[in-house]
Formats: sequence, structure tokens, C-alpha cells
Amino acid sequence: MAERFLIVDDDQTITEALAKIVTALGFEAVTHVDPRQAAQEVGFDVVLTDFMMPGMSGVELLAALKVANPGAVRLLITAANDFKVAMTAVNEGEVFRLISKPWSLGELRTVLTQAVEFLRLKRDNERLAHELAERNAQLTRLNATLEQQVVERTNGLLEGMIRALDYRDTETQWHSWRVSRFTRRIAEAWGITGDELMHIEQGALLHDIGKIGVRDSILLKPGPLTPEEWVEMKKHPDYGFSMLKNIGYLRAAADIVHQHQEKWNGTGYPQGLKGEQIVVGARLFCVADTLDAIVSDRPYRKGSPLEVAIREIGRLGGTQFDPRAVEVFLSIPPSEWTRIREEIAELERAEHAPAS
Repeated sequence: MAERFLIVDDDQTITEALAKIVTALGFEAVTHVDPRQAAQEVGFDVVLTDFMMPGMSGVELLAALKVANPGAVRLLITAANDFKVAMTAVNEGEVFRLISKPWSLGELRTVLTQAVEFLRLKRDNERLAHELAERNAQLTRLNATLEQQVVERTNGLLEGMIRALDYRDTETQWHSWRVSRFTRRIAEAWGITGDELMHIEQGALLHDIGKIGVRDSILLKPGPLTPEEWVEMKKHPDYGFSMLKNIGYLRAAADIVHQHQEKWNGTGYPQGLKGEQIVVGARLFCVADTLDAIVSDRPYRKGSPLEVAIREIGRLGGTQFDPRAVEVFLSIPPSEWTRIREEIAELERAEHAPAS
């Protein structure tokens, strides 16, 4: 069954236009010009509302709808001069994305599609978490086959979340895979094993998942960000943590997502943590992320040789990086980083190879 959109705007011309776009994408649409009547609606999957409306604002409407429809994805349309006020709704966790008025048709279609994809991912998360909770009560009867099924489902969910982000930024997916493998290799050399090793790899893989909540105009901006845009960009670790923290088997990974921009000397964000206040997985990730950033090509520069990255990471031990993490990193043969990069490149080539 197609997802159902609730569309609310006091201008009927706008509601009709939005309804046509929604139905053209294959979804159902119900419209209202009176937000007070819309507040009585139930049984919808996504709500798309204007911010400034007589009788009830979009933020007030979303708050009212959340009581009976807590699982619905919320989208808020706002004019540029209302943006700062509307951001309050995002900061309080009420809104998935803001849509500027007037909107770009292409960007609007992308946002609507991403909202549905996010809803489906969230429902899959809830379903899987529920299944795992039920099965945890029967752990003594679980056999190796069932445990393998759980692993496969978990890995499939992680890949699905990364692909959702990849819809917006084609570089993100393969960067995330490389960094997750780099981080795992450093963690192995550190002596980490078992579930902790798995959680660290998961956290590294999902480190940028919070960028799903950052506007396209900022995330995909070709030039430097303004100070105001950086404020929003720096919220992506908080967004990612909020997405993952209540998923039991990703709780440890969520801490890495939350802290992946922290630095050993306390100059990182979002919390300004210092030293061993930062979880070990995030400390190892920072080394792996810098390695990939230096050696990978970017649209504005070519990647540097591996020895340049190794030298730079060594130089930053004790300031940006945990000195022990740097020591462990330097103990690993450089050929290991080349091998991992080649393995991920082979996966990328296989995915883009034409079907035979």
C-alpha cells in the first residue's frame, strides 16, 4: 500500500499543487486548508505543512498531530524570513526536513522520496528491534543458524542506512566503508575483539548518518560554508546519535557516531570532549578518517601518497589524536591500508558493473 501524505496549507492552490507532486511520485495525498481540521487527521505516514497559517502555526499543528500519529515523518515548509523560528522545530526533534518556499521542484521531489525512505527504514528498525527483543528471551534455545540470521539482518540494515545517505552524496558511501574497515584494523591492532570490535566497525560505518538531517543546500554546497551554515552542519553528530541511540544493538555504535568529530585536545564538537572522555572507538575512527581524507581524491584536489598521510598522523599524536591510537596505527604495515582500499574499490567496481 502506498504511503499516505497529509498536506496542509491555507492556500488551496498550493495544497493542490503539492498533492499532484505527491501522487505523481506514487503516494496518496489528503489535503487541508484549515490546520485545525487537519489536526484531527489520523492514519497518515508523512505530514507536509506550511509554517505560517491563520489559527494554528505549522509547528503547533505538528505538535498536535504527534500525539495520535507519533510515527509520522514531519516536513515543514517555511519562507526564508521565517527560517530561524522554524528551526526551533528541527532542534526539538519535531521535523525531519525543512523545505524553503519557494521550492525547487527537483529538490522537493527528492525530499519527499527521502522522507518515505526514512519512514521505511525507521519501521524496519522498529520491527527488527522488536524481533530481537522477543528472541532475547529465548537465548538458551538459539542455535548457530539463527544467530547468523541476526547478523545478516543487522548488516543489511546498516547497508540500507548508508545507502539512504548515498542518495544525496555519492562519495559518502564508499568513504564510510573504507573508514569502517580502517577503524576495524586499528582496533584489532589495539587488541579489541568480539562484540566491541563489531560495535566499533558499525559506528565507523554509520558515522555520517546524521547528515540525512542536513539541508541539501548546505551538505552539497560546492563552496565554503558560512558561519551560520557551519552551525547547522555541526549538528549532524547529534542528529545521528538521536537516530541510533534507542536501537539496542546499535547503542554502542551510537556513541561513536556522536563523538566522531571530537579531538584528543578538546577542540572538537559537538561536546568538546577531551582525552579519555572520548570513547575508544571514536578515538580510533579519527585516525582512520584522517588517513582516508588525505589519500582520497576530492573534486578540488588529488589524494596524497600514503606516506604523507602516515607522516601527518604521526605528527598529530597527542594533539588531535590519542597518542596510543597513533602508536598502534604506526605499528601496522602500510601495505594493509593499500589492501583495504583495493578491496573496497573492487566492491565499488562490482556494484557499478553492467549486468551480464
